[in-house]
Amino acid sequence: MDSRKLAQQCRKFADDRKAEEIAVLDVRKISSVADYFVIASALSDPHLRAISQEIEIRLKEAGMQPQAVDGTTSAGWVVLDYFDVIVHVMRSDIRKHYDLEGLWNDAPRVRARSSKIQKPRLQ
Repeated sequence: MDSRKLAQQCRKFADDRKAEEIAVLDVRKISSVADYFVIASALSDPHLRAISQEIEIRLKEAGMQPQAVDGTTSAGWVVLDYFDVIVHVMRSDIRKHYDLEGLWNDAPRVRARSSKIQKPRLQ
């Protein structure tokens, strides 16, 4: 799976667990650390755990293991490192404090794939 598709999958899995303010940043031109960062907010420690576990379990089912997992739910931040894609799941207060989007503000945002479901037309 290419790194852009992996980042989009991580976004979807986070969304499946009702993560908030999900952002995918394309850092390929400004960092050698990864190709994409996925950043998602959780409302509580249990919510953070559910989001990060959803991503990890679903990717494991697809045969992908994280290179590293760092942070803890009690610390308010979990990082899943899939080499080309790094996923940051944070409580909202922690995300605001560290402001990764501000730190990486030169990175273009990757838009979510559009839904293939069309809304019915009103007549």
